[in-house]
Amino acid sequence: MSVPLLDLSEQHHLIRHELDVALARVMDSQRYILGPEVETLENEVAQRCKVGFGVGVSSGSDALLVALMALGVGPGDEVITSTYTFFATAGAIARLGATVVFVDIEPHSFNLDPQATIDAISEKTKAIIPVHLFGRCADMDLVARTTKERGIAVIEDAAQAMGGETADGKPVGSVGDLTCHSFYPSKNLGGFGDGGMVVGDDRKLTGTVRLLRNHGADSTYSHRFVGGNFRLDALQAAVLCAKLPHLDTFLEGRTTAAKRYRRLFTEYAAGLPIRLPEDVPGHSYNQFVIRAAHRDDLRVHLNKHGIGNAIYYPRPLHMQECFAHLGLRSGDLPVSEKAAEETLAIPIFPEINIDQQREVVEACVHFYEQMSVSK
Repeated sequence: MSVPLLDLSEQHHLIRHELDVALARVMDSQRYILGPEVETLENEVAQRCKVGFGVGVSSGSDALLVALMALGVGPGDEVITSTYTFFATAGAIARLGATVVFVDIEPHSFNLDPQATIDAISEKTKAIIPVHLFGRCADMDLVARTTKERGIAVIEDAAQAMGGETADGKPVGSVGDLTCHSFYPSKNLGGFGDGGMVVGDDRKLTGTVRLLRNHGADSTYSHRFVGGNFRLDALQAAVLCAKLPHLDTFLEGRTTAAKRYRRLFTEYAAGLPIRLPEDVPGHSYNQFVIRAAHRDDLRVHLNKHGIGNAIYYPRPLHMQECFAHLGLRSGDLPVSEKAAEETLAIPIFPEINIDQQREVVEACVHFYEQMSVSK
């Protein structure tokens, strides 16, 4: 049996009628950019994150960019973030002419090492972007305390963690000055294309984001800032509004699948050189990422047997050509580099069933058994 890394078909089938109604409502209104659908989504997501304001934007990547713009980040500023994340996190910093300061990660969480982050702060540090990678919330306490004392902004990159919680039960998006969400189809709350949102409690700061997303205009042809076209379209907002009431069900499905993997790996694969992600409260499991010996060979085996998988991420950002000018080399951020060599995402989505997961685990077992025999 083949098992896809992600399958949205059953989820779509279950709420097809609600989606059809939402799309028809937008088509009947003929209001396709911003408007009441976007306003409703903004209010509902902000309420979900327990903050005052939400601003819908065109993508998670643009959410990061416009959040940095709202904070006035530019040439001469430094912004600290993880080297082990999707490119957009650092790309948004670089696009504004600021200097990216890459920091290593914790080996168990794949998130920013809090103490290393604090140690990287300089007089030029304007902001820190912790990434809630794979759906697990970063340790925000030490970072939040230190940045507040020094007047440094915190932007949470929650692209993979909508609906997740911190260790003390706070919603992802309720700690930083601004939080950036992505509604890319594969996310916990995914649309029919690109979309994103910036949320926060500061009326003035989120108000600046709201202006910047529409070319900095506070009224037609009246521009307070040089912004961009970062607007969220109404069709995406309507789809997301239809899905949002089901988010807890989606998250429960992911958590249940993670628990099944732990049981199945214990039952079938005890003793294999595979390390599972830590079981911590609030993890939303946007991906289920294992560490595996002989990762690349295992991946070939899984592909051969129709088991979906992906490497997040094969090369840390400090080793990308476009950041070579920063002067970091192989060995400088060893925990991230080791993760890039060992990590592998295996199938997880809310509707995955136990037979599919057993197929995944048995394929892993078969690979290591073959390796043992060949020796």
